[in-house]
Amino acid sequence: MCAGVSVLTLGAALLPLGMAYVGKLIIDAVVAKQAMLTLKFIGLETAVMLLQSAVLQGLSLCQLLLGAKLGTDVNIKILEKAVTLELRHFEDSEIYDQLTKARRQASLRPSAMVTDSLQLIQNAVTFFGYVGVLFVLSPGIVLGLVVASIPATISEMKFSQAAFRLRNWRSPDTRKLNYLEVVLATDEHAKEIKVLGLSKLFLNRYRELGTQFYEEDKVLAIKRSKWAFVLSRVSALTFYGCYAWMGYGCAMGLMTLGSLTLYMVAFKQGQQAFQSCLTAIGNMYESNLYMSNLFDYFNIKTSQSEPNHHIHNPSSAVMHTDQKGIRFENVGFRYEGKTQWALRNINLDIPSQKSLALVGHNGAGKSTFIKLLCRLYTPTEGRILLDGIDLQHWDLEALHKRIGVVFQDFNQYQLKLKENVGVGQVEYLDDDAKVELAVQKGGANSVVESLEKGLETPLGRWFNGGLELSGGQWQKIALSRGFMRETADILILDEPTAALDAEAEQAVFERFRELTLGKTSILISHRFPTVRMADTIVVLEGGQIMEQGTHDELIALEGRYAHLFTLQAQGYL
Repeated sequence: MCAGVSVLTLGAALLPLGMAYVGKLIIDAVVAKQAMLTLKFIGLETAVMLLQSAVLQGLSLCQLLLGAKLGTDVNIKILEKAVTLELRHFEDSEIYDQLTKARRQASLRPSAMVTDSLQLIQNAVTFFGYVGVLFVLSPGIVLGLVVASIPATISEMKFSQAAFRLRNWRSPDTRKLNYLEVVLATDEHAKEIKVLGLSKLFLNRYRELGTQFYEEDKVLAIKRSKWAFVLSRVSALTFYGCYAWMGYGCAMGLMTLGSLTLYMVAFKQGQQAFQSCLTAIGNMYESNLYMSNLFDYFNIKTSQSEPNHHIHNPSSAVMHTDQKGIRFENVGFRYEGKTQWALRNINLDIPSQKSLALVGHNGAGKSTFIKLLCRLYTPTEGRILLDGIDLQHWDLEALHKRIGVVFQDFNQYQLKLKENVGVGQVEYLDDDAKVELAVQKGGANSVVESLEKGLETPLGRWFNGGLELSGGQWQKIALSRGFMRETADILILDEPTAALDAEAEQAVFERFRELTLGKTSILISHRFPTVRMADTIVVLEGGQIMEQGTHDELIALEGRYAHLFTLQAQGYL
């Protein structure tokens, strides 16, 4: 396609020169009263016009296709980079701004750069062709043609830079505007927005921010328009000055009427071609400013972009160690930009094929503990070992294949029910037998049986035909997704049953206990009847281990765990 675009661009640049010269020949033939020669030249101009029309149409089509392909490719590159970002990057507002800016310009700026580059080449060839014609008449006219167009272009480039700075500066507010739009116009927030009467509040905030953006853009647009009007008059006056000089020369017999026509076309079209060259350069300059956002995003450092020469082959590493299980050695973690420790001084052994329950109030560090174990975060201090090897030395894909996890804030994919479960192990996404087994393990049989299309039912309301589930039904789907991962020998449930009734929750944990026999399991729950099933219970308080032991040992200790257990038990009396 690039070769075709190059040929068509060259044709589109040269054909206007041919049209102008044939026009001169027509005028001179008319003045000489040579009728047949006039018709011949008119036929030639018609052929050139038809060829030019075909070339321009073909060039427009190729540019459209090339731009669309480039936009898609750049979007794919952005998403490929996004999947390498770590959880900490998505929680960093500055990096999230970089992602937002890159995505906002991805489909526009790269293709605009290509289009402007082609237009620059096309207009430059046309311009130099006209310059050659005008130079024969007067070098001074060529100088006037060039100088008259420069001030407007410099002004446009300055305003392009100002527009870029304005939009970059208000990027955080742009994300806020987008967020308000999501809150007001998606099903996820609709119930609470209506019941609490928040529509007016958020709509007013959206209106205020949108109006602020409009006023800023209006001020810049007015200034830009004023300068463009003034400076464009310079170009127009230059044209008519040259027009008067050439017209006077023709009237005095210094050139033929055909030559006057040729020079006028050459000057007018040359001026437009040069202005188009400068405009293309200005647009490329502006696009390059926005492309810098894209390159800044691509240059974000991640663990995958930094070579790690200490990564082991996990399969061979495990074969050469007798150590099994998980060990936390003096692990501490502090979120970026925070002074308070989320976890500190965590020393803990989780033997292979044993179960662990984490207990503590919200904010005690339970979910952070799980994210560190899944290597979504890197410990600020200390290390975590799996089978005697530091998690940081494991191949990340191999590590995640060993872990099956259901998070408290699990995803509700706008996909078929079968796919919602099957993504737990993508290799078996279309294996109905394995999906059905996972559904049974997760207790979602009743959900599937209640739906007319069963596993083929589209879930969510984003797309036509989608069906919304209750919170409890979604949780059963998420649990089934967790049980889908057959390769996992470490199973984690991070408070995944909050929306289930007591009977359904008990059934889930009974199955969980049965299905985790021979596997390492970690459970976070606020409900003590399920917690007491674990081999070891750890009580976290303020990011540190306060107590650990079996249920009976902790009750006998009469400490924090016993107090919480007693409080919850009293609620059932």
